[in-house]
Amino acid sequence: MSSKSSGVKVFARVRTTTNFASDMIEFLPDNQTIHIHTRLDQRKDVVNNQHSDWSFKVDGILHNAPQDVVYKAVAKNVVSSTINGFSSTIMCYGQTGAGKTYTMTGATEKYDYRGIIPRAIQQIFKEVEEQGDLSLTVYVSYLEIYNETLFDLLSSLPDSLASDGHMAIVEDNYGVHVRGLSIHQVSTEEDALNYLFEGETNRIIASHTMNKNSSRSHCIFTVYVQTRWKEASEVKYLASKLNMVDLAGSERLGKTGSEGQVMREAMYINKSLSFLEQTIIALADPKRGHVPFRQSKLTHVLKDSLGGTCHTILVANIYGEAAQIEETLSTLRFSSRLMCIPAEPAPNVYSDPKKLVQNLQKEIQLLQDELAMHNILANRRQTSYEALTENQVQEIKTQVSRYLDGTLDEINITNLRQLRESFAQFKIILQQQGQEIETALRKKYILIDKMNKATSYTPEPVVTGTAEETHVGEVSGEGFGIGHAPTSAKAKKLKTKKGKDPTGGNIKKERTSIGGKDGETVSQVKDPPPPLLPEKDTTQRDHEVLSADSAQSELVIKLEDSKPSTPPPKTSMFELFKNEKGREINRILMENKSILNMKQKSVKELTERINSIKEEIDITNQALNVKKKERQHQGDYMNEQGDPVIDEDEFNLVMQLKDLKHQYRHDFDTLRDLKVELQYCHKLVDQCRLRLLTEFNIWYNESFLISEDVQNTAQKDSIRPGLIPDSRMLSLDEDDKEKFQRIQDEILMENPGSAAFYRARMKLKQRQNYLNAMAQPQPVTIRKKPGMITQTIKNKPPSIFSVT
Repeated sequence: MSSKSSGVKVFARVRTTTNFASDMIEFLPDNQTIHIHTRLDQRKDVVNNQHSDWSFKVDGILHNAPQDVVYKAVAKNVVSSTINGFSSTIMCYGQTGAGKTYTMTGATEKYDYRGIIPRAIQQIFKEVEEQGDLSLTVYVSYLEIYNETLFDLLSSLPDSLASDGHMAIVEDNYGVHVRGLSIHQVSTEEDALNYLFEGETNRIIASHTMNKNSSRSHCIFTVYVQTRWKEASEVKYLASKLNMVDLAGSERLGKTGSEGQVMREAMYINKSLSFLEQTIIALADPKRGHVPFRQSKLTHVLKDSLGGTCHTILVANIYGEAAQIEETLSTLRFSSRLMCIPAEPAPNVYSDPKKLVQNLQKEIQLLQDELAMHNILANRRQTSYEALTENQVQEIKTQVSRYLDGTLDEINITNLRQLRESFAQFKIILQQQGQEIETALRKKYILIDKMNKATSYTPEPVVTGTAEETHVGEVSGEGFGIGHAPTSAKAKKLKTKKGKDPTGGNIKKERTSIGGKDGETVSQVKDPPPPLLPEKDTTQRDHEVLSADSAQSELVIKLEDSKPSTPPPKTSMFELFKNEKGREINRILMENKSILNMKQKSVKELTERINSIKEEIDITNQALNVKKKERQHQGDYMNEQGDPVIDEDEFNLVMQLKDLKHQYRHDFDTLRDLKVELQYCHKLVDQCRLRLLTEFNIWYNESFLISEDVQNTAQKDSIRPGLIPDSRMLSLDEDDKEKFQRIQDEILMENPGSAAFYRARMKLKQRQNYLNAMAQPQPVTIRKKPGMITQTIKNKPPSIFSVT
């Protein structure tokens, strides 16, 4: 079977093994055909008519091929097309333990063991440097799908945006993307590799009989490239993305022996791969009108990345042993179905709206200049095409009035703007005349609006009773009325609780008349602006800071002069640090805490206010239902249109219910926005607290745990001495560093392009060592040398974690 289009290609990579089943798997010399032969069941009294020979066509066979050969055959061309605006998808599919993760990401132990993703990153940035007339912007993201749940593998980084943890797949004019997934801009190969290695450390793996480090999730590393021309007038630009998908391996529970959580993960993996195969079968069938992309998260994310206008490359990883022949057949069948997907790759061209507006403005100005030149040549120098001034509008209004009065034969019009304004003045005069006629008729006659229930005709009900009885609400033939109220009836008023503003102030009520009888009004609630926080006098605060600074400096000098044999307790030193070196961070932390407390109080008060309004809505509904039952019991009065006529009390209840519901919706929207602000304040407080603790540990290590000679040795590196545990600092003497530098120089001489790879790997190890050191208690058994002067860190700039 051959591929229908050049946009979909399949390569078969065979895992290297000493027990290769050469009698069952045969590769033909064309390097594109695979023959599979299985043995029939030779047991007695068994009739076996099962098919035993298969032949599969692929675009290339990679048997015993190193990583660089695999990359050149599979990904090099599609990665180059990414710069030209073509989107591409590279997937690794196969059974567990067949080498999918090794093919996609490789290993970090050696530079030559890099997989497709690191090599693609290197190629992209090399081509970025070679493009002289183009400006390219590169972004990366790393998505994990574990048990049908989306996770961001780069969310642990400090520069990742805050997310509520809920991620969703959305579709728009630009394709399919994941809402809540962090996308990071990278400017160098080293930055992109840092994100890749960070994401790899956050992946979920497990062990079973066939693979010690089995991936338990599907991972998609995406590189987004925006290509723009450096010409300022160019409106169009190219936007493409390169999806590199490492699928989890299909598993047979009988072979892997998985149990418990691992077995549950295997069930989710097999289910999602089954849905992926169903989607591919539907895409390959031209008669299918519906493709089930939404059956799983994996197929939904890859909706715009399988065929269509996208390059699609599949690496079918197979296990060339006789015991795995069934899984090999299943993988090759999947590959054959994928090759039937229609694909016609095309570049993704978009228009920049800002540049488009600028170009249109320039074109308008050019056309106006040409029109002005044409008017000069035609002796029409007084013609203007600018917006009409107030004097010009008033002049047109005067001419239109004179034209209607008959004192002017024609209106002088020289451009289109004047023509439009003339028609607008005609329309205004026509509306004014209509209003004048209606006003005159209302003075002479009583006009009734048939669509308005309030002004429609209402028959007077029959009134019974003696003349001595006093009644409430006499029927006068105007407004509302359903009869007399008995003398025993009392007016009921609905009590409403006074709400409070989220910031703590009372709500002011403004009453506006709704045209009811006897001047009854309905209250409308308006929220006052939030109060401003009082600011402390800057001179007084500076004076306090200077006095505290001098006192704490004297205390530090005393500690340095005393030179205690054992490090002081961290509790007292932490208080000292907050008042001295960490004063600015602690101040920002306290301010953020106060803002957080204010937001929490506002949320609580607003919640109580919403509950109060909800109670009022329920009470009003009950009162309205009672009025409806009374009206139905007494008999409904109908107007000419057949609609029931309600009395004034019921009408006021309806309007009050409407206002309460409007206020409820407004307060609920305010509460939702306030909760978002509260979550952001929580994050700021946590970040400030973490920053304060980190800086304190660094200062404590450098001041009391690390000796001066070790600090001088560490200052030659890019890492501060306080970031490294003291035991590790003592084990790195100068000879080891010189040896490491020599080995690194030798490796760089062999592979000059490996510098970014090794630097990214070194930064990853440094971050891991730092996190491990911070998670463990600091040792206190190391003593400082007598007479040694401790080195204090310089004042750091204010923290960025502040609320503005």
